[in-house]
Amino acid sequence: MATQIDATAGAGSRGFERPAGGSGGRGRGSGLTPYLFLAPYLVLFTVFVLVPALYGLWISLHTWDFLLPNKPFVGLQNYLNLMTRETAVGDSFWQSMGATGKFTLYSVPLLLVIPLLIALVLNKKFPGRTFFRAVFFAPYVLGVAVIGLLWRFLLDPTAGLLNYMLNLLPWVDGNIPWTTATPWVWVSLVAATVWWTLGFNAVIYLAGLQDISLDLYEAASVDGAKTLQKFFYITLPSLKRVLLLVTTLTVLASANMFGQALLITQGAPGTETRTAIMYIAEEGLGNFRMGNAAAMSYILALFLILASLAIFAFFRRFGED
Repeated sequence: MATQIDATAGAGSRGFERPAGGSGGRGRGSGLTPYLFLAPYLVLFTVFVLVPALYGLWISLHTWDFLLPNKPFVGLQNYLNLMTRETAVGDSFWQSMGATGKFTLYSVPLLLVIPLLIALVLNKKFPGRTFFRAVFFAPYVLGVAVIGLLWRFLLDPTAGLLNYMLNLLPWVDGNIPWTTATPWVWVSLVAATVWWTLGFNAVIYLAGLQDISLDLYEAASVDGAKTLQKFFYITLPSLKRVLLLVTTLTVLASANMFGQALLITQGAPGTETRTAIMYIAEEGLGNFRMGNAAAMSYILALFLILASLAIFAFFRRFGED
């Protein structure tokens, strides 16, 4: 009887054995699967990012003018011309970098704080909160051309709707040069950008707030914590990764501001609001000096890389504290 049981068990176990080489074949095939899924992205990244970046670096080492048949190699001379303000191109470039820095300094704090406050309100339960979420996010879906023309119409110093409405008030001066004089040009650019993009940051903040466990707030309430204490000791630390993402994206977007200044102020007064991207486009596409424009692009990219590293270092230290 025991012999029969052993024979049956042996036959059963042999019956469930996998064919030799079957699993090995699937294992070898599965090793290529991740690369097959990555292949479309890698092809697009190579064609539209890597190759243009390398080609732009090559252009920056030449006096590259589309109107001239010869494009002589000059090495690092384009970069050296930009490193000093004694040259005309260097002076204009660093003036545009200064305008970019001003806009970033003015807009980033507002785009970090205001969307966070809006997200805190929209995270509460009240009637119509879905409607208000859509309202705050709606401007972000509009293109920069629509935003620029809309605000240009509103802020025009002579025929703008805002100055017209201010003129209706007897105690307010309705002749404010929103798009032609400082500091009003910066107020216009920052206000338009904040109104346009705060919805995107608010949605990211809102997603982060909904991931915070309510048990933390309930435990803090039991311990007698006030609203501000909950915000600084629970909300902000829990949003560290979200704050890192929002800060990095906002700094990069602000440093690449182009459409608003082009359409609303057109760089006025003079070249006060001509940002780095505007000057690069003007130098490369307007004056056909692609070598200078490419060199400017790589210098701007270097500053953005350093800014991103500084942001990461700050939040890493913030997380350790």
